[in-house]
Amino acid sequence: MSKRRSAATRGIGVDIGGSGIKGAAVDLAAGAFDGERVRIETPDPSTPEAVVAVVAEIVAELAARDPRDAEGPVGVTFPAVITHGVARTAANVDESWIGADVARLVGEATGRPVHAVNDADAAGVAEAHYGAAREADGVVLVATLGTGIGSALIVDGVLVPNTELGHLEIDGHDAERRASDGARKREDLSWEHWARRLQRYFGTVEDLLWPDLIVVGGGVSKRHEHFLPLLHLRAPIVPAQLRNDAGIIGAALLAQESLGV
Repeated sequence: MSKRRSAATRGIGVDIGGSGIKGAAVDLAAGAFDGERVRIETPDPSTPEAVVAVVAEIVAELAARDPRDAEGPVGVTFPAVITHGVARTAANVDESWIGADVARLVGEATGRPVHAVNDADAAGVAEAHYGAAREADGVVLVATLGTGIGSALIVDGVLVPNTELGHLEIDGHDAERRASDGARKREDLSWEHWARRLQRYFGTVEDLLWPDLIVVGGGVSKRHEHFLPLLHLRAPIVPAQLRNDAGIIGAALLAQESLGV
């Protein structure tokens, strides 16, 4: 993530997930969708060819709706470690994605310049620019609590990509296996029991990184009053503001910053 700011005020973001692929035009001045989101079920199997075809369909639909979206870069989030546009892992998508150049494949299918980014990183960037961390300086940790735990680390406005802090080993366990919202649901944990696990997780991360602010996203953040007040950390910990829109918004912003004129 560059500190350079694009002069563009509009972009397209697409969020590739395990169950659905979603895209929208984004007002980059407001950090909000400009029009209805398009969603198509993720194909099964979710191979590169099948997924890229769906992304191209979504981009074409958005371009057909508004001539302002007929050209320009597209930002794409992907549930994997992404380095230089290439997927190095695969979470909730077919393993044939490992080693695939996400940016190149989507670019060839859409005829547009494409910036690919880890899904949690995109959400974190959006929260830092438009959401709960927009006034924050220093080190910001954005954690998304869902089936697993995604993480984004922003230092003085600059993204440190692919931190994958949900996979820290804590007490002999992969952290997200015990502290994700998926674990809460799977084990039918009370809010209090789950909060103790979150305390252990965030306390460990805090000792490693000393963040100035922690932002908690994911669908469960809508119910933050049940668990955030039970946590006792050095840094303030607050709910995300952009909810499930954050990935698309962050992807569109990063695409314009990286590829926009």
